[in-house]
Amino acid sequence: YDVYRTYFNPEATGKNILMISRIVIVGFGLFMGAFAIALNEMGLNLGWVYLFMGIMIGSAVIPLWNLMTWDKASGTGAIVAAWGGLVLSLTTWFIAAASQSGTINVASLGTNEVMLSGNVVAICSSGIIHYVWSKFIDKSPPFDFSTLNSKISLVEQDMSGLGEEQQDPVELARSKRWIIRRGWGLTIVLVIIWPLLSVPAQVFSVDYFAFWVLVAIVWGFGSAVVITVLPLVESSEELGKVFTGLMNIIMRKSPEEGVWASSGLAAEKTVEIEMPTADKPLEEQPSVEKS
Repeated sequence: YDVYRTYFNPEATGKNILMISRIVIVGFGLFMGAFAIALNEMGLNLGWVYLFMGIMIGSAVIPLWNLMTWDKASGTGAIVAAWGGLVLSLTTWFIAAASQSGTINVASLGTNEVMLSGNVVAICSSGIIHYVWSKFIDKSPPFDFSTLNSKISLVEQDMSGLGEEQQDPVELARSKRWIIRRGWGLTIVLVIIWPLLSVPAQVFSVDYFAFWVLVAIVWGFGSAVVITVLPLVESSEELGKVFTGLMNIIMRKSPEEGVWASSGLAAEKTVEIEMPTADKPLEEQPSVEKS
C-alpha cells in the first residue's frame, strides 16, 4: 500500500494490492530464508544479528518519531538523518572494534561495548541531524496535522473497521496523550532506571543473577501474552464472524439458517429485482419478500 500504490500504481484496487502483498510476502520469505542460511554459514548467531539490527535501523527511529509528532519536522531532513546516522554508526562500530581488539572480525565486532557504541551513535546522531536540519536548514512551513485525514487515500473508500470512535478527533487526541505518556515512561524505565538497578550489585552474585534472569523471563512471557491475546480480543467480533461462516459452510447452511441467524447477525440478502417493461407489466413480476 505505501510503496506500490503510492509510486507505481496510484489507481490500484484492493485486489491489485492483495496480489502484490502475496507476491512480496512469498519473495520476502524466500529471501529471509536464504539470508538466514548465509548468516549461519558465516558463524553469526541470533544475538549478534539482533544487536547489529540496532546499528542498521536505529538511525531511523527518531526521524520517524519526529515526522509523526513534530509539525516542523523536515521530510528531507529525515532522509538525510537516517542515512547520515547509518554512516556514522557503521564508522563508530568499526573504529570501536579496532580500538578495543586491535583487529576487525566477527568476534571483535560482536562484543557488547562495540555493539553498544554503534547503537548509541545510530540513535543519537540521527536525532541531532534531523533537529538541526529541520530547525535551521529547511525553512518549510509547519505541517498542519488537521489536514492529515484529507491526504490519506483509502483503497476503494473502504471504511470497514473505522467506527465513530476511531474518527473522533477528541478520542484520537486522548489516545495520542496515552501513547506519549506511556511511551516516555517505558523508555525511562528501560533505558535509565533498569540499568541503574544493576549498579549497586557491581559483580552479580549467583542469586542476584538468577533474580535478574527471572525478571527478564517474566517480562518476556508477559510481553508475549499481551501481544498475542490483545489482538485476538480486539478482533473477537470479526473472528467470530469468520468462524461462524466456516461452520455454516461445513454444515452446508446458509447464513439465514446457520448460527448467524440465531445470534442476530444474519447477513442481508441482495435481491435483484427486474424492472417492469412494456411487454411485462408490474403485476406479472414475481413477488419478492423483503428480508
